[in-house]
Amino acid sequence: MDQSTEQPASSVGRTLDQELNLVREAIALVASGGSRRVVVGGLRFGEALLVPAQMLATEAGVRLIPLWMPDDAGADIAVERIDDD
Repeated sequence: MDQSTEQPASSVGRTLDQELNLVREAIALVASGGSRRVVVGGLRFGEALLVPAQMLATEAGVRLIPLWMPDDAGADIAVERIDDD
């Protein structure tokens, strides 16, 4: 009996989609002025989301910052306003 801890591909895909939606919502909140900074933590696939999330952040005019976890365990993502200094 296979008791592998690997998730089926469809489950991984759903998780990636859900996590990208969380980041997308954080970007929208910051871009709309509802918050100056939002941290999306507890992401299982934060590192895999960095490229698409960065593109969304750039389009929205906000800054995306990866918050690297110790021991290469991935990354949480912070979204910040870019101040007009």
